[in-house]
Amino acid sequence: QVQFVESGGGLVQPGGSLRHSCEASGFTLDNFAIGWFRQAPGKEREGVSCKGLSDHSSNYADYADSVKGRFTFSRDKAKNTLYLQMNSLKPEDTDTYYCAAGAACGTSDQQATVLYPMDAWGQGTLVNVSS
Repeated sequence: QVQFVESGGGLVQPGGSLRHSCEASGFTLDNFAIGWFRQAPGKEREGVSCKGLSDHSSNYADYADSVKGRFTFSRDKAKNTLYLQMNSLKPEDTDTYYCAAGAACGTSDQQATVLYPMDAWGQGTLVNVSS
């Protein structure tokens, strides 16, 4: 079946790092725009990063302004897995993080957002940045 298995959440002190991963099965990541969302209770979902179909052959990805320079999105083709390396974490990064695949990345101010994501998201993992 089509699914993501997500891991990598946890508790980390400010300034620390975590590595999120999502292993996809039942489909090939190269055939989709892929990326990450995060959401806190009572707040709107935020696109964190997105890699479009045309960008799978390069290292390019779009990032939300709030994470640029700190987060790096990558994928392992052989493992059909995507990663979000999160460095220099801040308390405001505390959220539940989800991996997703969809039709495309957004345009203009939505470049970091996966549009029309599949129903099969990662199950979500909590990142808690606290001292």
